[in-house]
Amino acid sequence: MHAALALVDEEGAAALSTTRIAARLGVKGPSLYNYVSGRGEIIDGICDLIVAEMELNPAVQPWTAALDTWARSYRAALAAHPNTVPLLAARPTRSIAALQGYANAFAVLRTAGWPEEHLLPIVQSIEYLLIGSALHLERPRHAVLPAEAIPPGLEPLLNAPPDFRAQAFETGLAALIRSFQETLNSLNHPMSVRQLGRRV
Repeated sequence: MHAALALVDEEGAAALSTTRIAARLGVKGPSLYNYVSGRGEIIDGICDLIVAEMELNPAVQPWTAALDTWARSYRAALAAHPNTVPLLAARPTRSIAALQGYANAFAVLRTAGWPEEHLLPIVQSIEYLLIGSALHLERPRHAVLPAEAIPPGLEPLLNAPPDFRAQAFETGLAALIRSFQETLNSLNHPMSVRQLGRRV
């Protein structure tokens, strides 16, 4: 699987094939089927390798810090392998490592007191931010157009700093986690939150 991941890292998702992987390993293509059933299993193996680079430590407290650490390590893993993102996003999760990652995230949230119906939406909303962030890592800031074709009012885009993608990630992650904490507070103390709202 390391050869498959290296292939995608260096040549892109479209290059992934048993023939290309076999060539890297110095064997004939059909011989790979002694080890994997096909392209899907190869993608699952790639996912396992990437998930291994992520960190979700249930011992980290509070739970918001555990989620923050996980999200940052998740983004770093995707940023290290941006060519894999379209492959992983287009395929249902079958990687055992990825499924265990979900289980760990759900366990952190359960321990924090979240009801079951909130667990998947919380985890996937963070994933949507991460995948979107990873897909934009190599995207140009904006289309190159003649000055007269650019609509007015685009200064924040046209004058974006070099680290604007990192700033966007930080802004989105902070907003999500803050919102999660406020929601959990309202679930645990509904009267006090409503009273606080009336005072404001």
